[in-house]
Amino acid sequence: MGNMHGTVYRNGKQIDVGYDVPTTCEQPGCTERIDRGLGYLCGSMHGGDEFSCGGYFCGQHLYMAPEGYLGTRCLLCRDRGADPTEESSDAMVITYD
Repeated sequence: MGNMHGTVYRNGKQIDVGYDVPTTCEQPGCTERIDRGLGYLCGSMHGGDEFSCGGYFCGQHLYMAPEGYLGTRCLLCRDRGADPTEESSDAMVITYD
């Protein structure tokens, strides 16, 4: 299974990680209880890397990584800072009658 408990540095701070470490989803406004295991990790490496923030998010706030990358991503890391839920001038809109 993976490590139940460990420590890493993220954003200059040491944090506890592992599926035995309870926490809350890091998406602003979400209160879903999760743990700091790989199943809730943004990216594929605790602490983050150049492709992900290393935050911990519930299933509702994690997305498949772009093609060719491992793990899952939070919304901002998935689209490299662009929020695909916001309207844009070049977005196609389909309406049904």
